[in-house]
Amino acid sequence: MTARTPYIGRFAPSPTGPLHFGSLVAAMASYLDAKAHHGQWLLRIEDVDGARNVDGAAEHILASIQRCGMHWDGDVTWQTRRYPLYQQALEQLGELVYPCGCTRREIADSQVKLSGRQLLNLVYPGTCRHGLAPGKVERALRLKVPQQPHCVLSFEDRWAGHYSQDLTDEVGDFIIRRADGYWAYQLAVVVDDGAQHITDIVRGADLLDSTPRQLYLQQVLGLPQPTYLHVPVVVNEAGDKMSKQTGAQAFDTGADPQILLREAMLPAARFLGLDIQAETIDAFWRAATPAWAQRLQALPRQR
Repeated sequence: MTARTPYIGRFAPSPTGPLHFGSLVAAMASYLDAKAHHGQWLLRIEDVDGARNVDGAAEHILASIQRCGMHWDGDVTWQTRRYPLYQQALEQLGELVYPCGCTRREIADSQVKLSGRQLLNLVYPGTCRHGLAPGKVERALRLKVPQQPHCVLSFEDRWAGHYSQDLTDEVGDFIIRRADGYWAYQLAVVVDDGAQHITDIVRGADLLDSTPRQLYLQQVLGLPQPTYLHVPVVVNEAGDKMSKQTGAQAFDTGADPQILLREAMLPAARFLGLDIQAETIDAFWRAATPAWAQRLQALPRQR
């Protein structure tokens, strides 16, 4: 692995509940990648979706990260304190943004007019692109995606390899401010990554198909493109992604550090392909950091 300077990575959990095992895997991967590159590891609480935030969850997340021996650089960043930055980005996007009055049901009903890959996704058909129809009321704000030629975006993922998406055909114009008034994840994460000078993003593969939207936003906002690494996601017995929505439980129950190491951290390392033998959390990190570097070198798709 070739070190790049300066490396700035981040972990950005949402305070919708305590961290579960899948979250620990993502946090561990991002932390190890930063340490293996002798870089910074920032912590950002993505609390922009106020309707889903759970009281006390952010504090539980911070405590769990610390109990695992992960130490962030600088101050914790909170998205709810950064709304002026998102507003500035909205104003910078100018005429690329337009109001949309469509409900999710109306968009779903419109799918009968679509074909090919569009049928596999809830693709916005551009109903309000040229103005709200009579009787329609603004609900959300959308960002125009080029139509001709199609906007096809590709990147090389450090884990998954080459990834390409026809944003025009597979996504369409996408939301940057939601109908409930909250800023959309895609805009907030791009603005935050740019403002914090993030160079490397390590996260779960469930966000792989979101990356082209973020690449497009980076382009139109004039922001640099980070390097991406998407690790496999943890699934439950039913084959669904482990998440709070599927009933995933907190990995940190307040047990002794040795139990936390044995029942959460070592299994998370094994999921990432790391064979770590350690009796203490400090020893775990001393062994895991070089093991992570070797793991990446062994990936067949590593560029």
